[in-house]
Amino acid sequence: MTESKPMAKRRRAVLQAAGLAALAPLAATRAQAQDKLQPAMVMYQDHPKDNQRCDGCLHFQPPNACAIVSGNINPAGWCAVWAAKG
Repeated sequence: MTESKPMAKRRRAVLQAAGLAALAPLAATRAQAQDKLQPAMVMYQDHPKDNQRCDGCLHFQPPNACAIVSGNINPAGWCAVWAAKG
């Protein structure tokens, strides 16, 4: 049985997201050992991705900073190392 194109795209997106989530601890460790990561390295965007927003992330530091990403961070933004608060 072959998979439909929308289902294949969805599966690929889920696998990519899982892969990026697996990199979050590595990025956090690297940020502690060195300077913060550049926004482009983590695909930072100043708008949310689905229901994931920086202000709901474990690494967000109010009012507009991140523990592992450099620069001004929009509380409504998103990046690939997003991790839900506890």
